[in-house]
Amino acid sequence: MPIRPGAHPWSSDGDDSVGVLLLHGFTGSPASMRPWGEALADRGWTVRVPRLPGHGTRWQDMNITTWQDWYAEADRNLLELIARCERVYVCGLSMGGALTLRLAEQHGEAIGGLVLVNPAVHTERLDRHLLPIVKHLVGSFPGISNDIAKPGMDEVAYDRTPLKAAHSMMQLWSEVKDDIALVRQPVLLFRSAQDNVVEASNAEWILTHVASTDTEEIVLADSQHVATLDHDAQTIIDGSVEFIERLRAQG
Repeated sequence: MPIRPGAHPWSSDGDDSVGVLLLHGFTGSPASMRPWGEALADRGWTVRVPRLPGHGTRWQDMNITTWQDWYAEADRNLLELIARCERVYVCGLSMGGALTLRLAEQHGEAIGGLVLVNPAVHTERLDRHLLPIVKHLVGSFPGISNDIAKPGMDEVAYDRTPLKAAHSMMQLWSEVKDDIALVRQPVLLFRSAQDNVVEASNAEWILTHVASTDTEEIVLADSQHVATLDHDAQTIIDGSVEFIERLRAQG
């Protein structure tokens, strides 16, 4: 299946001092992370922005993938960076935030720090309880894509929510929550004041339950869910650079 324009993976090989992995969200694509990745690459760092399996083509492709497939691609890119770079950091948007936390749980000190943007580890939607049954009856529901306040931006995401994949994402959330105390890395979390996709309770739960002693939350006043493409994108770039530079200086 052809990859949609803008949805291709992106990478940049910089020096071997810093490697950064950026993970997009559920039904999204690398398009949501590429400007951030390019800004980090401009500093000479090595950057990977993978396309998670089932994404960037058609929504039906997601229903034949699982969270283990998405995690495997994230893990493959992380291991490459770990082998190449002195220090590695992982950044995730929405479901990419859940994958980031899972990587942190599994790889420990090999990851120097986490940057999360509107991360998701649960949903308050009542229809979540029906998903294990409905997924066998209906392929998809209408989705919420391009939740962006800034005009003219496009995350190249599906306009449908694939239900089998959505149920698998909920299983990922359970895994992340079960092991959240294993997350000890420094955490910088950006949360949009108005997010029409992920509830603010996600950020609160994460910051309350990680074992990290170095945590910070920054509220983005002028952005919606896909904040990496929104009015506060530069705030995310600047904040993540400052965060990584501070951690590097600490050794």
